Amino acid sequence: MGIRVAVAGASGYAGGELLRLIAGHPHLDLAVATGFAQAGSRIGAVHPHVRSLRDVVLAPTEPGVLADADLVFLALPHGESAALAAQLPDSVKVVDIGADFRLNAAADWTRYYPGPHAGTWTYGLPELPGQRERITASSRVANTGCYAVSVILALAPLIAAGVADPEDVVVVAASGTSGAGRSAKVHLLGSEVMGSLSPYKVGAHQHVPEIKQASGARTLSMTPVLAPMPRGILATVTARPLTGADPREVLAEAYDGEPFVQVLPEGQWPHTASTFGANAAHLQATVDVDSGRIIVVSAIDNLVKGAAGQAVQNANLMLGLPETAGLTADGIAP
Repeated sequence: MGIRVAVAGASGYAGGELLRLIAGHPHLDLAVATGFAQAGSRIGAVHPHVRSLRDVVLAPTEPGVLADADLVFLALPHGESAALAAQLPDSVKVVDIGADFRLNAAADWTRYYPGPHAGTWTYGLPELPGQRERITASSRVANTGCYAVSVILALAPLIAAGVADPEDVVVVAASGTSGAGRSAKVHLLGSEVMGSLSPYKVGAHQHVPEIKQASGARTLSMTPVLAPMPRGILATVTARPLTGADPREVLAEAYDGEPFVQVLPEGQWPHTASTFGANAAHLQATVDVDSGRIIVVSAIDNLVKGAAGQAVQNANLMLGLPETAGLTADGIAP
């Protein structure tokens, strides 16, 4: 018998990716998976690619159904995790993939999200200095946002080292359509997305306060772009330099020995396809020859390092397992 885990909201894209990773994990056993409208359906009907769990039936998303697990993953829409988490026993560890507990300041929450601020849990990005130890000691962890992972990993070491100006950060980041969730939306129809790039939530994306909080940036201009692909994020992060230090060398030193963050060889630039299926972040940095600005490009799979894989990485730490268990830094190609 392995460690019993539950997935609440297993019918969504992030929930399905969690099921796939749990199915291949050497130490985790799926105790229960829940859904809302899909409750009563078999996993094989909702996620045909997770064949090893195809006969498991999705249960209703109720606290009593989840309470016997050792750890619960909450893969629910933003704003819906807090009420459910409050009804789980203190003995049950929880990783929330939603945004409910990421932000320290209630004012930041109310500026970008509806409803009251639920509080703050340990922030689930192990690659930040000191955060791995905090996650290991926690029973409640707030997973990072998908855009936030790609930008924070590119930016935080440069600000911490005094190399990049925290007052002058600009981000343009393209994401696949799975980042918007699985609910039917007109603007996500194939006919609307194929062959087109479109910006959205320009100047008001909800991951901005999270990125500032975790990276040390004080002002941030972010333009998200919807890309005609199902998964992946490519973030281009620029900042004004404060020293003449090589930003690539700073990043390489910061992530030396990290299993899931790779600073690519000089001259090789990140591709989203290289991270598909992997709990990996690929980074490259340079200095613009004209403006002198630092440029860092970051690629992740938004459903893995940006959601389910990051959640399993956090769960591994919380459960005393090897951090890399059930995860890979190798992508799928072509």
